[in-house]
Amino acid sequence: MSRILSVRDLTVTFRQDGQSTHAVKGVSFDVRSGETVALVGESGSGKSVTALSTVSLLGDSAEVGGSVTFEGREMVGANEKELRRTRGNDISFIFQEPMTSLNPLHTLEKQLAESLLVHQGVPSGQARGRIIELLERVGIDRPEDRLASYPHQLSGGQRQRVMIAMALLNDPKLLIADEPTTALDVTIQAQILDLLAQLQKSEGMSLLFITHDLGIVRRFADRVCVMQHGEIVEQGRVAEIFDAPKHPYTKMLLAAESTGHPAPVPEGAKEILRTEHLKIWFPIQRGLLKRTVGHIKAVNDATISVREGETLGIVGESGSGKTTLALAVMRLIRSEGPVVFLGQDVQGWTSRALRPLRRDMQIVFQDPFGSLSPRMTCAEIIAEGLGVHGHDPARTKADLVSEIMVEVGLDPATKDRYPHEFSGGQRQRIAIARAMILRPRLVVLDEPTSALDMTVQVQIVDLLRNLQVQHRLGYLFISHDLKVVRALSHKVMVMKRGDVVEQGEVGEVFQNPRSDYTRELMAAAFLN
Repeated sequence: MSRILSVRDLTVTFRQDGQSTHAVKGVSFDVRSGETVALVGESGSGKSVTALSTVSLLGDSAEVGGSVTFEGREMVGANEKELRRTRGNDISFIFQEPMTSLNPLHTLEKQLAESLLVHQGVPSGQARGRIIELLERVGIDRPEDRLASYPHQLSGGQRQRVMIAMALLNDPKLLIADEPTTALDVTIQAQILDLLAQLQKSEGMSLLFITHDLGIVRRFADRVCVMQHGEIVEQGRVAEIFDAPKHPYTKMLLAAESTGHPAPVPEGAKEILRTEHLKIWFPIQRGLLKRTVGHIKAVNDATISVREGETLGIVGESGSGKTTLALAVMRLIRSEGPVVFLGQDVQGWTSRALRPLRRDMQIVFQDPFGSLSPRMTCAEIIAEGLGVHGHDPARTKADLVSEIMVEVGLDPATKDRYPHEFSGGQRQRIAIARAMILRPRLVVLDEPTSALDMTVQVQIVDLLRNLQVQHRLGYLFISHDLKVVRALSHKVMVMKRGDVVEQGEVGEVFQNPRSDYTRELMAAAFLN
């Protein structure tokens, strides 16, 4: 096979405010015609910077050295006319988060037609047929009915399919996919990967696939380049690298999977939380008088129980009702049916009546960067709850903050830093410390590991298991990653469109799923 992309001794240095950051250091690799090459590594390893360098999309602060040739044409230092001819035509991109890549103010038809107009000069009036054909090919149902839709009116999987259609509009020879499935549910992830494989085969295009998920690489790629600290530490055919890795970093990545099981629930453990036939319906109101014409049935009938030292994993696709159920348990949204917390039915309690119980129920969110104030130091963030709920006057806030930081694996010497000065894993530890400093009885964990690298995921799961044993914590663990659910949970509940389709002990549900939907989830999660 002929080489379509050739990268030689690529270096990228960002210079800002008199400081230099060497993001890519002497990277060399090839992508051949019809081949899939994966760039893998943890956040900050230089994967995305390398990909963006291929068509000079890094901005003015980047200094790029070395050589990047596409079909023999040099891209480094190429003039803007040459780059425009290549971008979107010969080389197309699919990014991780389609909501930030699609214009929220324009319909799908307008955005897709604009791409055809800019790159091929096709007038908007003549683009509709081509757009419908492509949307159909990427699996959008009734595409002609979707042309007038805006991005927010589509699901995550549908938006990613639209991004793929946009990337394919101009028949690219190389498709660069930057973490295109990370934010998707496991079943949608499997569909998108299958779709990309089918399109690559039918179109004969090459694919540069950027990911931190080695399971996807094993299934999907022909060759792999492993990146660490801006360098390729190992590369070769997928089978060779996976079966006989040579570099210690590659070995560490391959070993990074959440395994094992949580400690058994203590004997005589008291029940912390119980719901009975919980229902959460949101009214649909229309007209001047706001008459109720129907309901969005977010959760239909959920009966759950969590004891001290026990984790209930709640799994299902986006929109299944997982987070809505957790918010009702936390008494942050209305629901119907008993919610018994620490022996008291708190259904219908006022905010004032609930306030003394708030310190006993805490939550850790998916995105630690979004849930931490950028204007507060680490110490201020962690101690915030102490200011609301009070603390033992014999202990200073500073002492309590330092103690909990050590407990979650953070250096107390960093307490005066701001969130942007920490890595993703460290930010999640700060979020966990903020919840744990109040010594709660129940912690809701809403996708706490999905935004993290695999190696960091393992560390956070181990930390959560240790904290649970130390403090007899009850966890509600919400996730679409069944591998992490298996490693952290005692019981699991499977939800679909507001219904509980199956629940029971983790071992039983994972080994002998009774519902077709659970079997579908398991097949998608463990296909690697």
